[in-house]
Amino acid sequence: MRMVDIITKKRDGHELSPEEIHFFIDGYVKGTIPDYQASALTMAIFFRDMTDREIAELTRAMVNSGETVDLSGIKGVKVDKHSTGGVGDTTTLVLAPLVASVGVPVAKMTGRGLGFTGGTIDKLESIAGFHVELTPERFIELVNRDRIAVIGQSGELVPADKKLYALRDVSGSVESIPLIASSIMSKKIAAGADAIVLEVTTGAGAFMKNEKDAVRLAETMVRIGQHVGRKTAAVITDMSQPLGFAVGNALEVKEAIDTLKGNGPADLKELVLTLGSLMVLSAGKAESVEEARRLLKNALQNGQALAKFRQFIANQGGDPEVADHPEKLPQAKFRIELPAKSSGFLTAMAADEIGLAAMLLGAGRATKEDSVNFAAGIVLHKKVGDPVKEGEPLLTIHSDRADVEDVKSKLYQSIKIGSHLEKPRLIHQIITE
Repeated sequence: MRMVDIITKKRDGHELSPEEIHFFIDGYVKGTIPDYQASALTMAIFFRDMTDREIAELTRAMVNSGETVDLSGIKGVKVDKHSTGGVGDTTTLVLAPLVASVGVPVAKMTGRGLGFTGGTIDKLESIAGFHVELTPERFIELVNRDRIAVIGQSGELVPADKKLYALRDVSGSVESIPLIASSIMSKKIAAGADAIVLEVTTGAGAFMKNEKDAVRLAETMVRIGQHVGRKTAAVITDMSQPLGFAVGNALEVKEAIDTLKGNGPADLKELVLTLGSLMVLSAGKAESVEEARRLLKNALQNGQALAKFRQFIANQGGDPEVADHPEKLPQAKFRIELPAKSSGFLTAMAADEIGLAAMLLGAGRATKEDSVNFAAGIVLHKKVGDPVKEGEPLLTIHSDRADVEDVKSKLYQSIKIGSHLEKPRLIHQIITE
């Protein structure tokens, strides 16, 4: 078998066999297939697309390229959640303890963030003492005992994805739906999940800018799940503006605590209940989405979810008192309001630009080597569709530097005030098997 024949076959629009796909992945990981040939094939895939069967085989080959996680020692159906990303993505901080509080095992493997704000680990590490350095045995013990634990993702999972993503990033094929779908699903499958719930974001702050592409990606990933025997569902959500009000690490932890108390922003609460209901249903803890939603709402109202958060934080070395005293979280030196320049209605709040403004404050990383300022970030006071009066604060900047004119300038560019506009719809579609 020759790599040039595989490239030519896909270039001409033909379906690759399972043997050809595995030959490519095996050879590329081992280094016997050079970057220039791998790049040629990814570009051929970009233009010629792949069938469902090809994408499923590509995902299987990527899963088999490295270690896989054995979660068989954990009792019950393990349901994983993945988001394609956004700004103010506080979801996991609320979702994990909430779902665990109704008896669904949450064995979460996650990473640090690169971009707007820190990843889930960075956000949790803004709580004094919290750590994710757990042995596999301790990880499984905690999930079996208390239904929840979070651990850092192993560097040996899906090495094919690491190599392919770096290549796609410099060769113009990042936006290929088959390659995005296999990248996401290979990592979720290798991490040992029995069922997977996906949040696919669309809009200015999302990777998929338009809904049509987001739907196609979601449908592709759900079909991959079917092909490889994982129950999979996807929710298409709006990311034209930040989710919730907080953008930043400690700020998002505080917002998560508010939501676990039954308060918090309406959009964040609705998203958590939507995703959580699908997780509870997939785990067999409810007979219907409606029953699952009732279980989760009860857990928020009766304090069960917040109690699970305290337990989770304490189990991993963190200070559980932050649940009742969020002022113990890192605090920025300065709080600077951004006043509205005119009256009207908020008609746009570009999520990606607000995310970049938070990164300028230190809330995120531009490179892997950068450190994160846990206290830095932005708290919104208005969302799209809300009325605004001139001089009224649109948001508050949390910063350790007094001069934030560069941040203010970027924020003003990202926010538009005009005539009345309806609030955007948060949940666009739910796609199941």
